[in-house]
Amino acid sequence: MTAVSAQPHLRHDQVAEEPDAANARPRVMPLRIVGSALLGLITLGVAAFLITNERFEWPVVAEFLFAPTVLAGLMMTLVLTAVCMTLGTLLGTVLAAGQLSDFWPYRLACLVFVGFFRGVPPLVQLIFWFNLAYLLPRISIGVPFGPEIAGWSTNSLITPLTAAIIGLSLHQSAYMAEIIRAGLLSVDHGQHDAASAMGFGRWHTFSTIVLPQAMRVIIPPSGSQVIALLKGTSLVSVIAMGDLLNAVQTIYNRTYDVVPMLIVAVIWYLVIVTLLTLVQRRVEAHFGRGTNRPAHHRSRTRGKTREKQP
Repeated sequence: MTAVSAQPHLRHDQVAEEPDAANARPRVMPLRIVGSALLGLITLGVAAFLITNERFEWPVVAEFLFAPTVLAGLMMTLVLTAVCMTLGTLLGTVLAAGQLSDFWPYRLACLVFVGFFRGVPPLVQLIFWFNLAYLLPRISIGVPFGPEIAGWSTNSLITPLTAAIIGLSLHQSAYMAEIIRAGLLSVDHGQHDAASAMGFGRWHTFSTIVLPQAMRVIIPPSGSQVIALLKGTSLVSVIAMGDLLNAVQTIYNRTYDVVPMLIVAVIWYLVIVTLLTLVQRRVEAHFGRGTNRPAHHRSRTRGKTREKQP
């Protein structure tokens, strides 16, 4: 009788000694405190350097930040980025399809094209296309090895703008081809078989089943390529193209305010890259609906699951 009455008493003591997850407090981590303090000191040091160093000439930066010449160069940079990205993506899609084709001459041609334009630096391509007239003084259309139908002077066609569009678009298409090819290969082949069993055509299968799933893989590196292309447009200043960098160079060649004008360019590049990054995150969230959850949501879900465990 005594043993029976003592058993509930022991169980009550055992339950009382168990820790309650609801009353748990985060553990103090000294390394995180030290790291936070160091980051704070570094931030204060950088801010003090930027504010107290008069050689940055912040009044000059404010004066030229919205100068018409700078804004015109910024607009040219944005237009060049949009045009080259569009052309590069369209050509890259064709190249990606060619690399996945079972027709080996087409596949080999696409592989050689992608390998060549990925291997040649964009600056070299820009200089080459800008000096195309040295190799080809006249561009003509006609029957091969036959009469010429129409022709133009290469110098009149290959301006700094057309050279920049050709060079950057070809360079971009090679990288986009690899990105799109990887996205298409990420879709399980069983999806194609299931669509065929349901009577879907090739285009219907690609547009409604394969492409939406491939976009989850394509979008993140494509967004990075847009940002890389935006920054890469600064290379066109070597062929006297009026982009953002060329605009600030024109001003500091006249005023000798080199550092302030470079800061103007840096500010605009950072603003545009930040906006593009936000757009990229929204597009990623759109195509990742139903598959991805934010990291903080997953951690809270795991925490609640642990609390419910007996």
